[in-house]
Amino acid sequence: MATKLVAFDMDGTLIDVLSSWAEVHRHFGENNAEALDLFLSDRIDDREFIRRDIALWWKHDPAISLATVDRILGEVPLMPGARELFEALRGHEVTTAIISGGIDLLADRIARELRIPHVFANGFVTDEHGRLTGEGVVRVPIKRKGEVLRRLQEELGVTPEESAAVGNSEIDVAMFRECRTGIAFLPADDLVRARATRVITSHDLSECVPYLLED
Repeated sequence: MATKLVAFDMDGTLIDVLSSWAEVHRHFGENNAEALDLFLSDRIDDREFIRRDIALWWKHDPAISLATVDRILGEVPLMPGARELFEALRGHEVTTAIISGGIDLLADRIARELRIPHVFANGFVTDEHGRLTGEGVVRVPIKRKGEVLRRLQEELGVTPEESAAVGNSEIDVAMFRECRTGIAFLPADDLVRARATRVITSHDLSECVPYLLED
């Protein structure tokens, strides 16, 4: 059965950095290891995770705005082979989506560059001047990406057998469960390797093409 829909993780998959959030932390010389540990152990939720990230940035720029975050992320590069992959998918009329716990400003830019019609990523609540209020917008609960994909499948009338997902970490396994094909691209952990139908370790996203277009 031909693939009709491919859902992509963004951080570490479509972009050649592991985390859009970490790129902003790196800009300010910060890291969110403490909050990450609390999140992974279910002691804080997605919204509190975002609040703590923004609090780190406020230490350096109390008036940080969307424009500032966008500027910081402006140089984040596409993963090598991304343009070739998406050209091939468009040539076979495959619909594509980004489903990411990453930052929507970057996801929207990547979607424009690669002509991806469906984008789900997380963002920020701002005031009338575009400054971050400290609250986040959670469109993709990081541990429940499969639910977002399932809703998109229902909206598009696409079955799991007609779907594929590409990601690099254990949080993408939830998308794999909703698809016939799950590709672990540059896998970051053993769980995503174990649950994938294909594993690609080459730093070239176009190597996904034959596995996404096979019948």
